[in-house]
Amino acid sequence: MSEIKIKKTTFQDLFVLERIAHRDSRGCFSRMFCRFSLKHIIDKKRICQINHSITQKKGCVRGLHFQHYPNAETKIVTCLKGEVYDVAVDLREGSSTFLQHHSIVLSEDNCLSVSIPEGFAHGFQTLSQNCELLYLHTADYKPEAEGGINALDPKFELDWPLQFSDRSEKDRKIPILTDDFKGIRIP
Repeated sequence: MSEIKIKKTTFQDLFVLERIAHRDSRGCFSRMFCRFSLKHIIDKKRICQINHSITQKKGCVRGLHFQHYPNAETKIVTCLKGEVYDVAVDLREGSSTFLQHHSIVLSEDNCLSVSIPEGFAHGFQTLSQNCELLYLHTADYKPEAEGGINALDPKFELDWPLQFSDRSEKDRKIPILTDDFKGIRIP
């Protein structure tokens, strides 16, 4: 039996990962990553970077961020502490789910992660205080490849669960997409 169950979503290549937690009187153990279990998600890519974020304030929004090709990345996102409303928006040019979003609650208790493919913008809102997230990335971060979409852009009809308590200045300054936005190319 695999230690990680892979659940399909309505989005091509976007998966929810359910980690099998082994619990006893001492606590819990679960596998965060297994190259063999996730081979069809990661394919021939490798994990190049692991990032850890701490967000102290409930209602805070981080994102929505992505990297342009050739630095586009698959991300595996896990909530280690607290609870977040996690969002991925499909920006892939020509995708049948272009400009649609997938959202899921990730928490320290539900043993879920989300695998977000290249060509999606990603962000989250904290539903509790002191949230910690772990990100596995298949590409190195390159500032010149960074892109973003505004979390309040009405095109995405995002129904954030809480009023925003905070966002970075950089995220607030991301402009609303224009009607001529065709998406980002992912070969």
